[in-house]
Amino acid sequence: MLGIVGAMDVEISAVKSKLESKTVTDIAGIEFVSGKIDGVGVCAAQCSPGKVNAALCTQMMIDRFSPDRIINIGIACSLEKSVVIKDVVVATEVCQYDFDTSAVDGIKGMIFDDVVKIPTDKSMTDVLKNAALACCKNVHSGCVASGDTFIASQKLKDEIAADFGAICGEMEGGAIGQVCYVNKVPFAVLRSISDGGDESVQIDYPTFKHIAAEISSNIILEALKRMDN
Repeated sequence: MLGIVGAMDVEISAVKSKLESKTVTDIAGIEFVSGKIDGVGVCAAQCSPGKVNAALCTQMMIDRFSPDRIINIGIACSLEKSVVIKDVVVATEVCQYDFDTSAVDGIKGMIFDDVVKIPTDKSMTDVLKNAALACCKNVHSGCVASGDTFIASQKLKDEIAADFGAICGEMEGGAIGQVCYVNKVPFAVLRSISDGGDESVQIDYPTFKHIAAEISSNIILEALKRMDN
């Protein structure tokens, strides 16, 4: 079974609507919807924004539904000039930019055991890349940075890009990656760009979040056609 996690309804509703023979299970206030899309078993859930919400949802999904792989989908801000609104980023690795114990160990973002960046599963990432290229023009690969802050300043985005070499920022992928890593569940992260993560976000985000979420949903539905059962 494939687990699909999105933070907001706009990011996950299209996937839920495509599920056939669906069953709904409520756990700790999170609705897990299971069924099939194009013959692939899927469990989809809306985790709500933020790393703790994402981690809780992912661990409950693993414990209850035993997915053999998990994909986090949704929208993000750009941290790199070449990555613009409506572009797509498929993560090669994830990090948590606001995890900082550097005052005592000198390493910013180290979540445990010298681990700063967690790599995504290559085979799943390749499927997402190919699906993205079939759906849209500009597809990027690189590090996706997560933190419990909605990035809305040039200063912060520049710091994250400089510290981690990340090309887009959001609030869940790093936490989902960490939970999958410790549970030995392959994972991937797909993001469509909704804004530039700077002072123009109050205009760009409301304008483009639905468009970006639709792009992300279309790609995951295309990817499901390319996956085996």
